[in-house]
Amino acid sequence: MKLVIFDVDGTLVDSQNFIVEAQTRAFTALGLVPPARETMLSIVGLSLVRAFEVLVPGGPAEELAAGYRAAWQEMRLDPAFGDKLYPGACETVEALAQRKDARLGIATGKSQKGVQHLFDEQNWHHLFASVQTSDLHPSKPDPAMILAALAQTGTAPQDAVIVGDTEFDMAMGRAAGVRRIGVTWGYHPTARLIEGGAEHLVDDFAQLTRLLEQNFFQD
Repeated sequence: MKLVIFDVDGTLVDSQNFIVEAQTRAFTALGLVPPARETMLSIVGLSLVRAFEVLVPGGPAEELAAGYRAAWQEMRLDPAFGDKLYPGACETVEALAQRKDARLGIATGKSQKGVQHLFDEQNWHHLFASVQTSDLHPSKPDPAMILAALAQTGTAPQDAVIVGDTEFDMAMGRAAGVRRIGVTWGYHPTARLIEGGAEHLVDDFAQLTRLLEQNFFQD
């Protein structure tokens, strides 16, 4: 059995507008000037408190994280901020879930509540054998999420792959000893993906599917 582990934000879900708006509300609530959009997106993938520690070194990271969570609670009820899947994401996830030689996992900076909200929207609860989130583990690039997924599913590192859009995903995968595929449609440029340890880069889900078939499932 092979294990395909997906990041969420920037990989499966185009959540940039949600993330930027929630961060903006968090900063504004504390009377702080929000960073530039590009800067806010650069920390996607980190756990929430760690992300704000990077954005505002020495600043009120815990308070900003609480403000972000409050904004999330409000915004998740607004249809304008629904989880928008990237083209091909749903079809790819569902096709992989039907394979007899594959299991699926999630390793994300989102909270459990955030992942469950996505699963509710997409009816994905039955598709993933392992769901590892930021409120259960240290922030990426610590390998804890992947190591937990390997243990939960009984998968050897060489039989697992992380698919993600950030340097943090690639570095996490490298630290855990699993294979690493970087997607170019997310929030980190290709140079950062390569620096983090990406072994392959793909430009769309069709290319990802071909790469998995040719270089992962055939091994």
